[in-house]
Amino acid sequence: MKIALVHDLLTQMGGAERVLAVLHQMYPEAPIYTLASNPGKMMEELKDADIRTTWLQRIPGIETNFKKLLPLYPIALQQLELSEFDVVISSSFAFVKGIKVPPSTFHFCYCHTPMRFAWDFESYIARETYSPLVKKTLRYYVKYLKNWDMKTADRVDEYVANSNVVRQRIKSCYGIDAQVIFPPVNTERFSISNQVEDSYLVVSRLVPYKRIDLVVEAFNRNGQKLLIVGGGPDLGRLKSMANPNIQFLGRLEDNEVSRLMSRCRAFIFPGEEDFGITPLEVNAAGRPVIAYKAGGALDTISHGTNGLFFDRQTPDSLIQAVRDNESNEWNPVAIKEHAEAFNEERFKHEFHNRMLRAKERFDIGLVRKLTV
Repeated sequence: MKIALVHDLLTQMGGAERVLAVLHQMYPEAPIYTLASNPGKMMEELKDADIRTTWLQRIPGIETNFKKLLPLYPIALQQLELSEFDVVISSSFAFVKGIKVPPSTFHFCYCHTPMRFAWDFESYIARETYSPLVKKTLRYYVKYLKNWDMKTADRVDEYVANSNVVRQRIKSCYGIDAQVIFPPVNTERFSISNQVEDSYLVVSRLVPYKRIDLVVEAFNRNGQKLLIVGGGPDLGRLKSMANPNIQFLGRLEDNEVSRLMSRCRAFIFPGEEDFGITPLEVNAAGRPVIAYKAGGALDTISHGTNGLFFDRQTPDSLIQAVRDNESNEWNPVAIKEHAEAFNEERFKHEFHNRMLRAKERFDIGLVRKLTV
């Protein structure tokens, strides 16, 4: 069985790329097709992969200006030639669920979300720093994009969602029922520390929709120590807001991030995410998570067991959750055990078996079509 992997972009590394890295472990001979990549930022687990890009890769600055080329992506997608494969596995958060494959090729889509930019445009764009003219132009483009996304939904033979909230979005956007397989978490990287420091922690790409500004506002007011790991276009704005009790550590090596996770008082997760692998990594280090009660956190946080929720995206709501955290007696072993239910081996087993069962149904249907 000849398999290909397809992923939207490899220009920045995040949760979706960690899932792709595990798929690469599972199917190491499968080439990875993507619209464009940034070799300088490639995670170590993908550096030995056979990565094949489109003509977009030849555009100067694509590695950092990929958002500005959004209208070109559906066009570039048509370049991907996948006729030699029996199975195409797409890891899709935007466009690649719309790839064309031959009728005899089985397309199995692991959907991180229907494209947020099209289906939740106003929320997405509200905190971006585009000019009013650019925003107006994008609104017109989004109408085309949503239509394209709906029309190409049936190019997938089987959808799998990464969380229950994404399952609901797939149903709402495409009218398709999907099963859920939670993403893999590399729990083996993390261990419980005997030392807990007097600081809270954020690890995130610093982009507006992640709502790190909310955390900064809350900790400006409560005066407690906050460490922020990560970089991104929102860094300057966040630094200008922050009081001296808030430290920006930039991007760090994995071992240093793991150490900080194992010693923090709690991890703050303020945005509405499709799933959220990082909170479970913190749990694997035995520490609790304070999360906004929405999105993928509803699948991963058991209130009072491995973390706490705050109900509203306001500084007051988050400040109260921080107070509640300090009066809670956490059991690091129980927290780590909770995270182990999401480990990589569980994902590999569930994903491969689901794919094989779906491929078998596809093959039976294909034989029936050919014999009619």
